[in-house]
Amino acid sequence: MDNYEIIEKYFPGLADIRVKRFERLQYLYSCWNERVNVVSRKDIEHLYTRHILHSLSIARLFTFMPGADILDVGTGGGFPVVPLAIMFPETNFVAIDSTGKKIMVLENVIKSLELTNIVAKQERAENISAKFDFVIGRAVTNLSDFVGWTGKNIKRETLHDVPNGIICLKGGDLSKEIHDTVKKYSLSPEQIIEYHISDFFDESFFETKKILYLKSIN
Repeated sequence: MDNYEIIEKYFPGLADIRVKRFERLQYLYSCWNERVNVVSRKDIEHLYTRHILHSLSIARLFTFMPGADILDVGTGGGFPVVPLAIMFPETNFVAIDSTGKKIMVLENVIKSLELTNIVAKQERAENISAKFDFVIGRAVTNLSDFVGWTGKNIKRETLHDVPNGIICLKGGDLSKEIHDTVKKYSLSPEQIIEYHISDFFDESFFETKKILYLKSIN
């Protein structure tokens, strides 16, 4: 099963407009991927599992509040930002990537879906000065570098039941990344929490997939 039904499996009872937007993603990304390679050729047939549901694993742990500000760094063609913006229509998202073609695809997806809660920018994280409740990223770089780029962008005041911070989707053994980040930034080990996505989703694709949550270092 790799279609909208896999979203319904884990997020049943979504409002009609969310369902329509999720259902449209396959068509949009299949069309754009023929022009700009934003999803690997082997993965486009598994878009719902490997990209959309993977992005939505964040929503199994975090409920972004109305009015919250989220920065997606290295968004590519829009993951995880597009699925999350569909899921949380009252949350404000900024999505950045240094590659103009990918941002162009994202802008067109945003327009086609009539998403008013995403702003897409061709920009590098180091150049972003605005503050956000959370910074998110999907397989962008090692955690230590990601914290170096974005640690400055975390708001002190929170709207949520958990501290603001950094949320990364990654895979494999992350013990060295976590150790190096704790050491480099003199963090408490308790500030970084590792979640196994296989605890939320049954599909074999998620067996090695993780979410790292770094509580604010400000």
